[in-house]
Amino acid sequence: TKLAEVQAKLETQETDGSSGGGMVKVRVNGKSQLLSVTIDPSLMNPDEKEVLEDLIVAAFTDAKTKSDTAFSDQMNNMASGLNLPPGFKFPF
Repeated sequence: TKLAEVQAKLETQETDGSSGGGMVKVRVNGKSQLLSVTIDPSLMNPDEKEVLEDLIVAAFTDAKTKSDTAFSDQMNNMASGLNLPPGFKFPF
């Protein structure tokens, strides 16, 4: 089905996220699996461990939000041709 095709495509789509002005970057796939992490060497200070941990979480959240938005946009585009009633949530 068209829905299965879109879901399969989105699961393999990779999305980048960043935080700290690009000092921490991550890449996730459509299944929210973390594929890579890039950390600016200036953040490799043991005294700043908590800051780095927070930046990694923020970068992942950024990537996840972008991925979720792309999925939602695809679903809305697909549903727009179905003439569904207003307020109908898709997918079910």
